[in-house]
Amino acid sequence: MSSKEPLVLNENPGKVYYCMCGKSKNKPYCDASHEGTGCKPYELVVESPSEVRICTCGMTSNPPFCDGTHHHC
Repeated sequence: MSSKEPLVLNENPGKVYYCMCGKSKNKPYCDASHEGTGCKPYELVVESPSEVRICTCGMTSNPPFCDGTHHHC
């Protein structure tokens, strides 16, 4: 898998927080390392077990989710 491929996760119902600052030691999940930076995590409310694709190329127009932009990078 190249570094441009999305990270595929299976999430269970509940709230999930994805790191948006890049500082988390538990990526792609937020560990509150953003405190004091003005950056906030992305909150996802999962209603039922779901597969999500998290962008790893940084080019998505729908962060933190992959929109296939990596195919054009």
